[in-house]
Amino acid sequence: MTSVLDSLNSGLHQAFASDESVYLIGEDLLDPYGGAFKVTRGLSTAYPRRVLTTPISEAGITGLAAGMALRGLRPVVEIMFGDFITLAADQLINHIAKFRWMYAGGKPPSEKPRLPLLIRTPMGGRRGYGPTHSQTLEKLYLGVPGLRVLAPAPFMTTGTGGPGSLLCRTILESEEPTLFIENKLLYLLPVLGTDELDDFVLTEEGDPCTYRLQVRGAPAPQVTLAAYGYMAELARQAARQLAYDYEIFTELVLPTQLSPFEIAPILDSASRTSRLVTVEEGTLSLGWGAEILARTSEALGSRLRSVRRVAARELPIPSSGPLEQTVLPGIQEIVEAVRTVVGTSTQRG
Repeated sequence: MTSVLDSLNSGLHQAFASDESVYLIGEDLLDPYGGAFKVTRGLSTAYPRRVLTTPISEAGITGLAAGMALRGLRPVVEIMFGDFITLAADQLINHIAKFRWMYAGGKPPSEKPRLPLLIRTPMGGRRGYGPTHSQTLEKLYLGVPGLRVLAPAPFMTTGTGGPGSLLCRTILESEEPTLFIENKLLYLLPVLGTDELDDFVLTEEGDPCTYRLQVRGAPAPQVTLAAYGYMAELARQAARQLAYDYEIFTELVLPTQLSPFEIAPILDSASRTSRLVTVEEGTLSLGWGAEILARTSEALGSRLRSVRRVAARELPIPSSGPLEQTVLPGIQEIVEAVRTVVGTSTQRG
């Protein structure tokens, strides 16, 4: 069974083999180290001229890659830890996301500037790395015009091919700047297909796809659960517990594109269940879940009976393992949120 890390590594190798304009740029990428989380291992050995290791300067790395993209290359940037994506904010928000409008010059769409730049970065906690290496900060980049944000999930169908396929296709086919979020704990999870998900029925739609999961043989779902990244796996475990322990049945809606918003699959599910719980590892206020609930409420009005958000507490991520667990949302928080929206929650001491 392939891990998410191996799938992403394979996707990078496929992209490099398919197109000589693909380059990798970032810190500590060369073998035998092969990057901090080993997603890029083997690339510098196989393609030594196209893997560029750099000094520590996220803004410089990103700016250089933007120039490469404007000149016709397809650069892939690795930011070692997602916390450091803040150092590239000026390049991303004030420049890269706007270049295609600033330099269009009245040209027809076919002649407008291309910017096929992909920035990969690991996000998230639960590894004891402390407050500056454990954050989930992608919400800072959601809603930036001209910037797409993707987050792979540990699932695959015949049509999608899993996280590595999403990464490879984005590198080779996208003409717009993309931020590709990889949760650290996602790396070691197996990529599960329909044959490995004995308890669940897995379907997908769209491109980039949105996955749907329901407990196999269950009656119509009572609650919609929306999640992404590693929280999709925790939501799946919560859905199993809810079904077997409480006979509460959910439909999991798991998008891989976070921005621009693909709200239609969530609206479709919530219109049938009338209850919606969003799950994210970032902090609660002004986040992905809040935007989903706002849009769903606007669209469904009184048909949406009950909602909840599950997210991190608004605190720095502690280095201590037990304290980290109290700050970040887990399976039990998801279970209790779902039980609350269906009116069966019990008070916990």
